[in-house]
Amino acid sequence: MSEVPNVEPAGRTRVVDLDFRTDARWDSFVCGHPNALVFHHSAWLRTLEREYEGSFLGLACEDDRGRIQGVLPLATTRGLPLGFGGAGTHARLSSLPRTPIAGPLATNEEVLAALVRAAVERARARHVVLQLKPWGSELDGLVEELVGTPWRLTYVLDLPEMPDDLRFGTSRNHARIRWAVNKAARSGLSVRPAETERDLREWYALYLDVNRWRLHPSRPYRLFRAAWELMRPLGLMRLLLAEAHDGSRARVVAGSMLLMLGETVFYAFNGRVRESLPLRPNDLIQWHAIHDATRAGFRRYDFGEVAHVNLDLAAFKRKWGTHPHPLHRYYFPASPEGPAGYGVLESENLARRLGTKAWRRVPLRVTAMVGDRVYRYL
Repeated sequence: MSEVPNVEPAGRTRVVDLDFRTDARWDSFVCGHPNALVFHHSAWLRTLEREYEGSFLGLACEDDRGRIQGVLPLATTRGLPLGFGGAGTHARLSSLPRTPIAGPLATNEEVLAALVRAAVERARARHVVLQLKPWGSELDGLVEELVGTPWRLTYVLDLPEMPDDLRFGTSRNHARIRWAVNKAARSGLSVRPAETERDLREWYALYLDVNRWRLHPSRPYRLFRAAWELMRPLGLMRLLLAEAHDGSRARVVAGSMLLMLGETVFYAFNGRVRESLPLRPNDLIQWHAIHDATRAGFRRYDFGEVAHVNLDLAAFKRKWGTHPHPLHRYYFPASPEGPAGYGVLESENLARRLGTKAWRRVPLRVTAMVGDRVYRYL
């Protein structure tokens, strides 16, 4: 991802509240910025609003001719009761909650600093912590008292111009992935994009199951329905499904939701039938998704961040020839807890291991209700 463009804005600038729902200048600026991600687009912001009602704010820096020079989406969160969890679970003004990356976009560092200072003032007025989530370290030393802390690694695959030039790590590793993809095809699996909301609902049950297995809270179905209605028509979201065929009958055994804008595709959400894993449906989906992204002209495929305790997931993402990219969270005021995180929510201990065994027996509808309750605070 490129550095902050050093483009001198015309005339004086000022930071204003911009309604991203109705003001076309927001998406016009986002879609034209080289560092923009799908999480900056108003369709994602409106999707989050449908997930949970809250206070969403669009800060924009405009020049004296009304041209946008920078944007910063923000939203408030309630935080978990009694301070449960780590710094990532407290009440805050965030860019953005329940979103991996969505820092400020600007034409130069002067505009970048103005947006951050305005966000600091908004947080101070609300008596909450400010949390910013940029892609890189461009906020280091930008504004006094804004402190960056390590977050997680995200695993990124750089894409070539031509699909035929795709190589997944070493020759041996590439051959093993191709073998897995061929095995999936020989086993009767195929991949297709979801076409109806019925497909979406069928996939959602698989998503609930994989999170139940991982002891991870699930996002509510209304988030995915909102993405289906708001983002998919704009080409910002795809849901790829792997189907097993038994005669004329097809059954969905895995699926991955992809979010995309500009140069980057994000592998965002996944679901699968556990018993189908020996058939390698996830390998087949990723193979298709990466080749499709390359053909569409994207230059990065982001497999997403991984918590430090999830070693198997990190290994799956590394095998595709990705490179780990360290993410940071920036706070004002500085978090007294040190490194950002979710505290005991993601710690590996005996209680968690015992809880995992019990949780895997809970009905999916119950896990969906619990996940909805948890994310309402995050």
